[in-house]
Amino acid sequence: MVEYDVIIIGAGSVGVPTALATVNDGLKVLVIDSLSSVAQAENKHAIGGIRATHSDKGKIWLCQRSIEIFSNWEEKYGDDIWWVQGGYTFLAYTSEHENLLRETVKLQKSYGLNIDYVDVEKIKEIIQGVSDDGLLGGTYSPQDGNASPLLSLHSFFSQSKKLGAEYRFKEKVIDIISEKNKVVGVKTTNGVYKTRSIINAAGAHAKEIGAMVGVDTHVEPESHEAGITEPVKRFLSPLVVDIRPCSDPKFGDSKNYYFYQNKEGKIIFCITPTPNIPGLDRRETSLFLPQISKRMVQLLPRLRNIRVRRTWRGLYPITPDGNPIVGKVNEIEGYINAVGMCGQGFMLGPGLGELLSRLLAEKTNSKDEEILSSLSCNRDFCVEEELK
Repeated sequence: MVEYDVIIIGAGSVGVPTALATVNDGLKVLVIDSLSSVAQAENKHAIGGIRATHSDKGKIWLCQRSIEIFSNWEEKYGDDIWWVQGGYTFLAYTSEHENLLRETVKLQKSYGLNIDYVDVEKIKEIIQGVSDDGLLGGTYSPQDGNASPLLSLHSFFSQSKKLGAEYRFKEKVIDIISEKNKVVGVKTTNGVYKTRSIINAAGAHAKEIGAMVGVDTHVEPESHEAGITEPVKRFLSPLVVDIRPCSDPKFGDSKNYYFYQNKEGKIIFCITPTPNIPGLDRRETSLFLPQISKRMVQLLPRLRNIRVRRTWRGLYPITPDGNPIVGKVNEIEGYINAVGMCGQGFMLGPGLGELLSRLLAEKTNSKDEEILSSLSCNRDFCVEEELK
């Protein structure tokens, strides 16, 4: 029987970049997914935003590396993944949010991020036509950007296969085999595969994979909806985030919402519902579009006449504090978490894949160890990340 250095469970935003990083470092890699091909779970529901402007240093450093990978991808591999370095803008319409953003910028700058809090006139320059009624300013991070999740993952997939990574689709993992508290293999609906290490990159189903080795994984999926418009002439550069909550007795309350214009000229948008919607339901609703379109048009009136092409619903694997769970566990040797991306797996995936490869090779550096400490499964989950 063939023995793999590592088996990755999940061929999505984390699993596929990790396959590329590990096979590039000379490991024998197998990726297993229950669906029919790469990127068929939450990656195809992702909207494609990529930012390093978080408030957790682990996420900041991982996404800084991801941005380097995305921005150099076409030059290195020849594949156009629709990377656009248009930046991110978080808007402040209340003094509370202004103070929050200013304090967050101080922290982000201390970790080396290119970000500033800018005044109303700069925001109006960056987002032409934005409503300035009550606008106090906002943040602008020009090195953030966006790319196509599907084009990116298929390119990561093809590059990893060229280097020798193997994939098994339409196979469901039904057990992780261990001996004396060490991983020795994985059992699927089609067979058994030997390995010394596994990486749980199962997204919304991470908890059931962890249970196979007796690991309590603090990840619960939630439903979020998104949509896309027809293409129009390019007029919007950054991804715009409005962090105000909204009370809507007719269509439902919501927290923040965000949107950007992709390389094709289409506006892609998403909203955070309140209360949260736990579970695995991916059926889109009739409430989402009137809920978010009202808010978007109030913020940027020039969106009014753009036609929406479709909406969809995906899952965010949520942790109690809004940060991923990454690294080894004490309970069993050879088992590694790469779970709980909280809807940010696409932007975290490339940087995280390289970290996981160094972890497997026992070649982590001091920054890696800081990241792993901040994202450990044994951390204090009581403090939520700002602007998660």
